[in-house]
Amino acid sequence: MNINVYLAGEIHSNWRNEVKEKARNLPVTFTGPMENHDRSDFIGEEILGSQPNAILKDEAASRINNFRTKVLMDKADIVIALFGEKYKQWNTAMDASSALTNKKPLIIIRPENLHHPLKELSSKADVTVETIDQAIAVLSYLFEQE
Repeated sequence: MNINVYLAGEIHSNWRNEVKEKARNLPVTFTGPMENHDRSDFIGEEILGSQPNAILKDEAASRINNFRTKVLMDKADIVIALFGEKYKQWNTAMDASSALTNKKPLIIIRPENLHHPLKELSSKADVTVETIDQAIAVLSYLFEQE
């Protein structure tokens, strides 16, 4: 059995590489948002052509990035959403909410100090953990026979 996991969260750090490395022995395939920030920001203009201002440029890119997220998340068996301490988390919250709306099993990774601002979201998630290692342990448990 192979599980498809969508990794939702900020694209500025290498947390996805850490997840993939720690899960390398599990039958898991990972997908997620475009991690090349410039490509993500400019995909609208690349496909649709030059936009007349920054707002329309962002809207064009957002539509295509949202399309990518929807398709890949719809194919996912599980969503893992990481809330880190350094970057803004709006996209992560949106993706976690989408996972819940679409009844995708959701694991939230968030440090203890983000408990309060994420308490409602965490209470709706299937599992909330504080570390990547804990999330990997949850994934590993899926494959245990005894």
